[in-house]
Amino acid sequence: MYPIALTTPMSKDLTDFGFESLSSPEAVESALQSTEGTALLVINSVCGCAAAMARPGAKLAVAQDKRPDRFYTVFAGVDGEATSKAREFLLPYPPSSPSIALFKDGKLVHFLERRHIEGRSAEIIADNLKTAFETYC
Repeated sequence: MYPIALTTPMSKDLTDFGFESLSSPEAVESALQSTEGTALLVINSVCGCAAAMARPGAKLAVAQDKRPDRFYTVFAGVDGEATSKAREFLLPYPPSSPSIALFKDGKLVHFLERRHIEGRSAEIIADNLKTAFETYC
């Protein structure tokens, strides 16, 4: 687990932008299980690709008219139980941090694993998500 003082600014990067932090398994379940509409979930991380690509890409993607109904985040390495619960909704994909998932009516419809994020620009991540939003939102 990472120190809260280290990760708070990384969390605020998304929560200050309107993402709701899910810090308990119950909050994750309530947010994602069979929820009507669309939801974007960012599994946040302390790594450089989260800072340079995943978080900025997610923020660029949701700063448009066609976007999910709700935005959530869990922080791997901080909210352990919440992250474990979120990863149950991402099966059959293996654990991946950072990662970004789009749900429609409680079902996973689009997923960016770390391997899809690492080495790509925030703009490429945003374009990928915008395409998914056009299809599912």
